[in-house]
Amino acid sequence: MRHKVLEIAFKIVDVLTGEILDAHQATLAISPAQWSQSDPESLKINGFSWLDIQNRGVPLEKVSKEIIDCFVKNQIKRGSAVFICQNPSFDRAFFAQLVDPDTQEKALWPYHWLDLASMFWVMAIKRKELKNGMWPWESGLSKDKIAAAFQLPNEDKPHRAMNGVDHLILCYRAVTGFPLSN
Repeated sequence: MRHKVLEIAFKIVDVLTGEILDAHQATLAISPAQWSQSDPESLKINGFSWLDIQNRGVPLEKVSKEIIDCFVKNQIKRGSAVFICQNPSFDRAFFAQLVDPDTQEKALWPYHWLDLASMFWVMAIKRKELKNGMWPWESGLSKDKIAAAFQLPNEDKPHRAMNGVDHLILCYRAVTGFPLSN
Protein backbone atom coordinates (compact mmCIF):
# COMPACT_ATOMS: atom_id res chain seq x y z
CA MET A 1 0.00 0.00 0.00
CA ARG A 2 1.48 3.31 -1.06
CA HIS A 3 -0.40 5.61 1.33
CA LYS A 4 0.35 5.29 5.02
CA VAL A 5 -1.47 6.83 7.94
CA LEU A 6 0.36 9.88 9.25
CA GLU A 7 -2.15 10.92 11.86
CA ILE A 8 -5.28 9.64 13.60
CA ALA A 9 -7.79 11.58 15.67
CA PHE A 10 -11.26 10.83 16.90
CA LYS A 11 -13.73 11.86 19.54
CA ILE A 12 -16.31 9.68 21.19
CA VAL A 13 -19.49 11.73 21.31
CA ASP A 14 -22.86 11.03 22.89
CA VAL A 15 -25.17 11.46 19.88
CA LEU A 16 -28.09 12.42 22.12
CA THR A 17 -26.40 15.19 24.09
CA GLY A 18 -23.30 16.08 22.05
CA GLU A 19 -21.12 15.52 25.13
CA ILE A 20 -17.52 14.62 24.30
CA LEU A 21 -16.86 11.41 26.24
CA ASP A 22 -13.28 10.80 25.14
CA ALA A 23 -10.76 11.81 22.50
CA HIS A 24 -7.59 10.47 20.96
CA GLN A 25 -4.96 11.94 18.68
CA ALA A 26 -1.60 10.59 17.50
CA THR A 27 1.00 11.16 14.81
CA LEU A 28 2.35 7.91 13.39
CA ALA A 29 6.00 7.02 12.93
CA ILE A 30 6.79 5.83 9.42
CA SER A 31 10.05 4.84 7.80
CA PRO A 32 12.06 7.15 5.56
CA ALA A 33 11.23 4.82 2.65
CA GLN A 34 7.50 5.16 3.37
CA TRP A 35 7.85 8.95 3.72
CA SER A 36 9.57 9.13 0.34
CA GLN A 37 6.40 7.73 -1.25
CA SER A 38 4.21 10.50 0.23
CA ASP A 39 2.08 12.44 -2.21
CA PRO A 40 3.42 16.03 -2.32
CA GLU A 41 -0.09 17.44 -2.88
CA SER A 42 -1.41 15.63 0.20
CA LEU A 43 1.50 17.00 2.24
CA LYS A 44 0.60 20.53 1.13
CA ILE A 45 -2.93 19.97 2.46
CA ASN A 46 -2.00 18.39 5.78
CA GLY A 47 1.15 20.46 6.35
CA PHE A 48 3.27 17.56 7.59
CA SER A 49 7.03 17.56 7.23
CA TRP A 50 9.51 14.74 7.75
CA LEU A 51 10.67 16.62 10.86
CA ASP A 52 7.10 16.42 12.28
CA ILE A 53 7.11 12.65 11.81
CA GLN A 54 10.58 12.28 13.34
CA ASN A 55 9.75 14.46 16.37
CA ARG A 56 6.20 13.29 17.15
CA GLY A 57 5.80 9.94 15.42
CA VAL A 58 4.57 7.09 17.60
CA PRO A 59 5.00 3.44 16.55
CA LEU A 60 1.92 1.95 14.92
CA GLU A 61 1.69 -0.85 17.51
CA LYS A 62 1.48 1.68 20.36
CA VAL A 63 -1.20 3.75 18.58
CA SER A 64 -3.17 0.59 17.80
CA LYS A 65 -3.09 -0.42 21.49
CA GLU A 66 -4.16 3.08 22.56
CA ILE A 67 -7.15 2.95 20.20
CA ILE A 68 -8.16 -0.52 21.36
CA ASP A 69 -7.82 0.51 25.03
CA CYS A 70 -9.91 3.65 24.43
CA PHE A 71 -12.68 1.67 22.70
CA VAL A 72 -12.70 -0.97 25.46
CA LYS A 73 -12.81 1.73 28.18
CA ASN A 74 -15.75 3.44 26.44
CA GLN A 75 -17.54 0.16 25.66
CA ILE A 76 -17.64 0.82 21.92
CA LYS A 77 -19.69 -2.01 20.41
CA ARG A 78 -21.88 -2.44 17.38
CA GLY A 79 -25.53 -1.84 18.12
CA SER A 80 -24.67 0.99 20.51
CA ALA A 81 -22.12 2.98 18.49
CA VAL A 82 -21.37 4.03 14.91
CA PHE A 83 -18.52 5.77 13.16
CA ILE A 84 -19.45 9.12 11.60
CA CYS A 85 -17.01 10.44 9.00
CA GLN A 86 -16.80 12.79 6.06
CA ASN A 87 -15.45 10.06 3.79
CA PRO A 88 -15.98 6.57 5.26
CA SER A 89 -14.37 4.64 2.40
CA PHE A 90 -11.19 6.71 2.79
CA ASP A 91 -11.22 6.71 6.61
CA ARG A 92 -12.02 3.01 6.93
CA ALA A 93 -9.11 1.99 4.70
CA PHE A 94 -6.65 4.03 6.76
CA PHE A 95 -8.17 2.91 10.09
CA ALA A 96 -7.65 -0.70 8.99
CA GLN A 97 -3.90 0.03 8.84
CA LEU A 98 -4.05 0.81 12.57
CA VAL A 99 -6.44 -1.89 13.79
CA ASP A 100 -6.86 -4.79 11.41
CA PRO A 101 -10.43 -5.77 10.40
CA ASP A 102 -10.20 -9.17 12.13
CA THR A 103 -9.41 -7.47 15.46
CA GLN A 104 -12.27 -5.02 14.89
CA GLU A 105 -14.65 -7.90 14.17
CA LYS A 106 -13.56 -9.96 17.18
CA ALA A 107 -14.13 -6.90 19.40
CA LEU A 108 -17.60 -6.43 17.83
CA TRP A 109 -16.80 -2.85 16.87
CA PRO A 110 -19.36 -0.98 14.80
CA TYR A 111 -19.41 -1.88 11.15
CA HIS A 112 -21.55 1.12 10.23
CA TRP A 113 -19.45 3.99 8.94
CA LEU A 114 -21.91 6.82 8.30
CA ASP A 115 -21.05 9.82 6.20
CA LEU A 116 -21.91 13.45 6.84
CA ALA A 117 -22.46 14.17 3.12
CA SER A 118 -25.36 11.67 2.93
CA MET A 119 -26.92 13.16 6.05
CA PHE A 120 -26.58 16.62 4.51
CA TRP A 121 -28.01 15.37 1.19
CA VAL A 122 -31.26 14.34 2.87
CA MET A 123 -31.50 17.51 4.96
CA ALA A 124 -30.75 19.75 1.96
CA ILE A 125 -33.52 18.14 -0.08
CA LYS A 126 -35.96 18.62 2.81
CA ARG A 127 -34.85 22.26 3.23
CA LYS A 128 -35.22 22.91 -0.52
CA GLU A 129 -38.71 21.42 -0.48
CA LEU A 130 -39.53 23.89 2.31
CA LYS A 131 -38.06 26.73 0.20
CA ASN A 132 -35.28 27.18 2.77
CA GLY A 133 -32.08 26.26 0.96
CA MET A 134 -30.38 24.91 -2.15
CA TRP A 135 -30.32 21.47 -3.66
CA PRO A 136 -27.32 19.55 -2.32
CA TRP A 137 -25.71 19.37 -5.77
CA GLU A 138 -25.92 23.17 -5.96
CA SER A 139 -24.21 23.76 -2.63
CA GLY A 140 -21.67 20.92 -2.82
CA LEU A 141 -20.86 18.06 -0.48
CA SER A 142 -17.38 18.83 0.86
CA LYS A 143 -17.29 19.52 4.57
CA ASP A 144 -16.43 23.17 3.89
CA LYS A 145 -19.39 23.44 1.45
CA ILE A 146 -21.70 21.87 4.03
CA ALA A 147 -20.39 24.35 6.61
CA ALA A 148 -21.02 27.23 4.21
CA ALA A 149 -24.63 26.09 3.72
CA PHE A 150 -25.10 26.65 7.47
CA GLN A 151 -22.97 29.83 7.66
CA LEU A 152 -20.29 27.98 9.63
CA PRO A 153 -16.54 28.59 9.27
CA ASN A 154 -14.32 26.43 7.10
CA GLU A 155 -12.13 23.83 8.74
CA ASP A 156 -8.97 25.24 10.30
CA LYS A 157 -5.91 24.70 8.13
CA PRO A 158 -3.65 22.86 7.73
CA HIS A 159 -5.93 19.87 7.46
CA ARG A 160 -4.88 17.96 10.55
CA ALA A 161 -6.89 15.07 11.90
CA MET A 162 -8.29 16.76 15.02
CA ASN A 163 -9.14 19.90 13.03
CA GLY A 164 -11.18 17.63 10.76
CA VAL A 165 -12.87 15.91 13.70
CA ASP A 166 -13.82 19.19 15.36
CA HIS A 167 -15.15 20.58 12.10
CA LEU A 168 -17.10 17.39 11.42
CA ILE A 169 -18.77 17.64 14.83
CA LEU A 170 -19.63 21.30 14.19
CA CYS A 171 -21.19 20.39 10.83
CA TYR A 172 -22.94 17.32 12.25
CA ARG A 173 -24.52 19.53 14.94
CA ALA A 174 -25.84 21.86 12.22
CA VAL A 175 -27.09 19.08 9.94
CA THR A 176 -28.69 16.70 12.45
CA GLY A 177 -28.35 18.23 15.87
CA PHE A 178 -28.05 16.43 19.17
CA PRO A 179 -31.64 15.78 20.35
CA LEU A 180 -31.00 16.25 24.08
CA SER A 181 -28.48 19.13 23.90
CA ASN A 182 -29.31 22.52 25.34
